Amino acid sequence: MPADPPTDAPSSSSPSSPTEHRDRGGSLLQSPWLLALAFVIVHARLVHEAITWQYTIFGDVTLYEWWARHGLGTGEWPVLDYDWVYPAGALVPVVAPSLVTDDLLGYEIVWTALIVALNAAATVLLVRSTPRGALGAWWWLLFLLALGPIFVGRLDGVIAPMILAALVLARRHPRIATAVATAGAWIKIAPGAVVVAIAATRRDARDLLRAVVVPGAIVSAVVVGVALAGGAGTRALSVFGEQGARTLQAESVAGTWFSVARLWDPAVTIEYNDDIFTYEFQGSGARSVADALDWILPLAVVALAALTWWAARRRPERAYEIVLLSSAAQLVALIVFNKVGSPQFVAWIGPPVAVALATLPAGRALRAWWPPALGIVLVAYGTYLVYPVAYGPFLDGATWMIVVEALRNLALVVLMAGAAWRIARLGAVRNA
Repeated sequence: MPADPPTDAPSSSSPSSPTEHRDRGGSLLQSPWLLALAFVIVHARLVHEAITWQYTIFGDVTLYEWWARHGLGTGEWPVLDYDWVYPAGALVPVVAPSLVTDDLLGYEIVWTALIVALNAAATVLLVRSTPRGALGAWWWLLFLLALGPIFVGRLDGVIAPMILAALVLARRHPRIATAVATAGAWIKIAPGAVVVAIAATRRDARDLLRAVVVPGAIVSAVVVGVALAGGAGTRALSVFGEQGARTLQAESVAGTWFSVARLWDPAVTIEYNDDIFTYEFQGSGARSVADALDWILPLAVVALAALTWWAARRRPERAYEIVLLSSAAQLVALIVFNKVGSPQFVAWIGPPVAVALATLPAGRALRAWWPPALGIVLVAYGTYLVYPVAYGPFLDGATWMIVVEALRNLALVVLMAGAAWRIARLGAVRNA
């Protein structure tokens, strides 16, 4: 007779071990079908909320539709015939929906479909081109869910997937990444941070020329060339002068002090700017801070680029992680030192974290990204609470909303400082 099995041998009827449960759970999260279902559910939620909030979310889209319809009807186009608040490349996503529909509702539907399609393409690229793409994609969906419907109601919903794609491509195809990020920067300037990060980590002048200068110049030449051919003249670069007259936007990080001061000083007020359709702090103090930010912002970008260059020279084997850190630091800096500070800007800072979670090897480097990953989700949710959930109470000076906004802005400063500190640490400590 065969010997009895050992008493500790597993049997078909015995319960699964914790390790087996974890393995099954991990396999389930890796399922492309489950991830696709989650993508659909998250975006259905965002679209439903956007429809619920209506003009609060689609107000800018209404303006996009007017620009496109006015251009098609009269032949007068932004950039080509008058100064515009966006770079010339923004005409492409703004005009595209109007070519397939004749009314505002149709434009909003096509616009939303465009945002979802771009994000789907970027998410698929993330999943298929990185070692742990599913992990990065799950976090990206959580981030978008926390940020809310503003993602589908602004041009930032176009450039955020472009930032995501560029950072994925930067790992093995820096020239294509530069081209994608440069194209994004000609829609809205923020993706230029990725170009700066890639440039600062190049090995030598020849590498810089091939990976950054040539592809960036080609894309820029196409955009500017088309604008000049359309009669833009100096208006091709008008975006760089359009923000000069603005003061501090109500939600801006630099406006935090003025916002908090409303708790005890009734003289601090927020007023609506009819020219640019936004709420701003008025007064000489706010004007002085806004003017200072005009030169502090570019200095901050230059300083972070210099720090990136130094760290990449010290740790060339960690160049890709430094690209991700530098992109994150610069993108947050573009919010922290920006006198505009619109809520949709937060969409910029999710891609570096999603790509880091998807690509960096397990160990100290990957673990270092989990605290900011949690922090950015909280920042996104805080932004959602401010806009659209309680924007009215915030403008009216409700204490709880002033506190939420202040904490969100403080978190952004901490995230920027943390990314800069991590870059410095990588450069200073060989085994960091």
